[in-house]
Amino acid sequence: MFLVVDIGNSHTVTGMYDHDTLIGQWRLKSDAKSTADELAICYHTLFAMAGIPQENIRGIIIASVVPTLETAWVACCRKHFADHLEHDIIVIAVERLKNLIAVKLDNPQEVGADRLVNAIAAWNLKPCKQIVIDFGTAITFDCVTEKCEYLGGVILPGIAISLEALSSKTAKLPHIDVSDASARIIGKSTVQAMKSGILYGYGAMIDGLVIGIKKEMVQSADEDFRVVATGGMAALISPFATTIDLIDPMLTLMGLAIIYRKIVRK
Repeated sequence: MFLVVDIGNSHTVTGMYDHDTLIGQWRLKSDAKSTADELAICYHTLFAMAGIPQENIRGIIIASVVPTLETAWVACCRKHFADHLEHDIIVIAVERLKNLIAVKLDNPQEVGADRLVNAIAAWNLKPCKQIVIDFGTAITFDCVTEKCEYLGGVILPGIAISLEALSSKTAKLPHIDVSDASARIIGKSTVQAMKSGILYGYGAMIDGLVIGIKKEMVQSADEDFRVVATGGMAALISPFATTIDLIDPMLTLMGLAIIYRKIVRK
């Protein structure tokens, strides 16, 4: 068994793989103040609840965009899990992935680990030109070629950030639940107008960006091209964005598993 860890700004998502099978998956809030021992207590409990013996963990791979939590996780794994590991803990960095994806950026070190993991996962599912959209704290668009080249992408504020800004920076706009929307775009109340703005607005923005990016990536109409969405808000927005072809909520965990196998078996 091996453990995959995706440390994001809002949530940390972990998964336990038994060979190619995901046998456990957990999503917790990311707390930058967590200590190594606190993480160990939390995950020891989760593993026990799932009936997974901690001593069966033979490998660990971590992708992080939160440096303080990355440090705590590595310390946790070295202190509490290392006795049974067959390989050193793998922490995703650009240089570790150079044989798996070519990063075509002016400064490759700028790209977040999670974005490269998603790109590798999507390309391994289908090696074609594609955009991977991750609906997280920020919404990221990552552009991948049929040769598994990472071209770059787009970053914009996530839905939760926009909702928080609306309610905190305006006197009369409330906190709202956007889990459903009216069939009409024109809102007949403040809440309906806000829901339409977020859901239809983000959907239209996603579609507009995809159309523009596709023009830059695709030279002929017969080229294979697709748009893959992942992240906590993907299912919420996809009904309002017609350009999304596939939703895969487990894309990042799958990417980490692919990378782990390739690094360990090379």
